[in-house]
Amino acid sequence: MNKPGLLVLEDGSVFKGRSFGAEGESAGEIVFNTSMTGYQEILYDPSYCGQLVMMTYPLIGNYGVNAEDNESEKLWLQGFIVKEYTGPPSNWRSREPLDQLLKRQGIVAIDQVDTRLLTKKIREQGAMQAILSTRTEDVDLLLERLKKTPSLVGRDLVSEVTTSGFYAWKNGEKSVLDAEGQSSEAHVVVYDFGVKYNILNMLSALKCRVTVVPANTSADALLALNPDGILLSNGPGDPEGVPYAIKNVKALLVSKKPIFGICLGHQILALALGAKCSKMKFGHHGGNQPVMDLATKRVQITAQNHGFEIDLSEIKDEVEVTHINLNDKTLEGLRHRKLPVSSVQYHPEGAPGPHDAAFFFKTFVDSFAK
Repeated sequence: MNKPGLLVLEDGSVFKGRSFGAEGESAGEIVFNTSMTGYQEILYDPSYCGQLVMMTYPLIGNYGVNAEDNESEKLWLQGFIVKEYTGPPSNWRSREPLDQLLKRQGIVAIDQVDTRLLTKKIREQGAMQAILSTRTEDVDLLLERLKKTPSLVGRDLVSEVTTSGFYAWKNGEKSVLDAEGQSSEAHVVVYDFGVKYNILNMLSALKCRVTVVPANTSADALLALNPDGILLSNGPGDPEGVPYAIKNVKALLVSKKPIFGICLGHQILALALGAKCSKMKFGHHGGNQPVMDLATKRVQITAQNHGFEIDLSEIKDEVEVTHINLNDKTLEGLRHRKLPVSSVQYHPEGAPGPHDAAFFFKTFVDSFAK
């Protein structure tokens, strides 16, 4: 018999549910994700560190989980909320039911929640702090505990998810760094702000030698690796919470090395170029965001996960806006007019379109390939 679970929002709203993950209590910013599939990739995305994730698609868990689809080494989100958990799984690739994974990794999760009502509340009132508990039904006590939960604004979550040391990515897994000069392949150094494995796989598929470095690696230390190109990865939270990353990217711009940014990497690059950043009402989280390429007028269906946006009015003259979101007209891509520098707010390694944006990796690699 599953234990009851309770979700309490900072405005005092209470949603009762049924536990299907680990027992415990967890708090963070609650966001909704509109993807119909890909719950495993969402759970393993370091960009969700500090957040409770609620899925708008009503049936979650039917195809289980498997190690091949992991996007990082562990689950990073604070908690998981769905309308109906479906198990046991029915899929030949499944190696474990979703509820077992959540219990094994200590993630609190509940189902039997009115996710439609909860989504409408977040859309109308904006993202807010929430607490999830299977330990108590004392709402006043949970609200008191929620007051002590820090917001995402100004918070450095990157330091919680980044790698602790340098490593190479080869054949779909981490490996020892190649000795300098041993390879004739184009060398891409990736700043790990919370990198997803499929970004590294996309670079490897293009015959690149891939080196991943911690988020706080200095510009000088990174350049000492003699990269042909530099990739700024996705990651969680507020880009203004990682001023050291902005400082390092500013220094790298002077080197005139090709740089490509994704999601948080896009925001960090924009701030390094002089733009401003602000918190969105409820952000973009899902696999169905329409983005227009302003040069070609073509529309890409994109995967996104971010709660902050770059202020268009603060973009400097030397930076060209390349993509916008068709739902709310927010900035989705930029390119420097003189330097080999560009970025997108969305995830080109994601495949909701299914491959609308995958060409970005080839364009980036072609700019420096030997």
